[in-house]
Amino acid sequence: MIPIANPRIGDAESEGVQRVLESGQLADGEEVRRFEDEFSEFCGAAHGVATTNGTTALHATFEALGIGEGDAVVTTPFSFVASANAVRLAGAEPVFADVHPSTFTLDPREVEAVVRERDDVEAILAVHLYGLPAAMDHLREIADEHDLALVEDAAQAHGAEFDRRRVGSFGDAACFSFYPTKNMTTGEGGMVTTDRAELAERVARFADHGRISGYEHGEVGHNFRMTSLCAAIGRAQLPKLTDHTIARRGHAAYLTKRLSDAGVITPNEPPGSRHVYHQYTVRHDDRDGLREHLADAGVGSGIYYPVPIHEQPAYEGFDADCPVAERAAEQVLSLPVHPSLSTDDLRRICAAVESYTTGDSPELAADRGRRSA
Repeated sequence: MIPIANPRIGDAESEGVQRVLESGQLADGEEVRRFEDEFSEFCGAAHGVATTNGTTALHATFEALGIGEGDAVVTTPFSFVASANAVRLAGAEPVFADVHPSTFTLDPREVEAVVRERDDVEAILAVHLYGLPAAMDHLREIADEHDLALVEDAAQAHGAEFDRRRVGSFGDAACFSFYPTKNMTTGEGGMVTTDRAELAERVARFADHGRISGYEHGEVGHNFRMTSLCAAIGRAQLPKLTDHTIARRGHAAYLTKRLSDAGVITPNEPPGSRHVYHQYTVRHDDRDGLREHLADAGVGSGIYYPVPIHEQPAYEGFDADCPVAERAAEQVLSLPVHPSLSTDDLRRICAAVESYTTGDSPELAADRGRRSA
């Protein structure tokens, strides 16, 4: 089976963990501070605050921004549920705006409409879905015009670029995840990047029990601290990220070339955006049938996400007019695109898709692929 994801852990990660083990400083410490500095510099942001995961990064950010009860945050319903959960954990209300049909990221026109009809919106949470940046220029204009905070959920977009700037440098803050299947990992972990020193201080304080110094605590906070063990893995992963991104983009280019006439809608990369392909996601009207066919052919796949957030049981009572997101949830299917794929793997993936969508036998589809490569 060709897996949908394949985390790459090597000697550098093992050596980093061993270094921390030998130091005896296993919890939060200097290793974490170095990772924060290195990752924020990579993103082009002035400050970084490491956390236990991407969800806690988001939660701590909203707490630090002072967004809570009585406030609304406009966000997408087409994301992992953690995006909206973090808003609710901070005490605020997520309000869903629809996504653009060609990018699956927030449609600025829909965001503008929501902001104009409500007087309680305090922030916009933009999700860089699948590794493609949201329309940050338009969303920044809306945020500035209405005096709103702009937060990036960059959990899937390490190294992605918009207008030649890396994500993590556009919003008041940006939040990353280092879950094992992400483009880089710490095992579990998260990061907040920001150019605002006072915001970084508030995030760090909330993530450390509201600690001011020693055993003096100025507010109620959580324990969202990253361990030095996780930071060591992240520091070893970060130098590999650029090469891994090049591999993902190369694999995506191959898949798009082969599948553009194969009866599926391939991903879109708008001008000015640099997609990092955390997921390579196609659309097909018979998504479930295609997925079953791929499994029979030994090709893994994933559905991200089969149910929009506003239709989840936990969000009963949250009204949303988001037909584009609802339709996407019925059609999307992600194919393997990770750096470990071989040329033969890519050919097998394409042949499996083509044999279902065109009606060719797998052998004919594979032969066509060899001749067109």
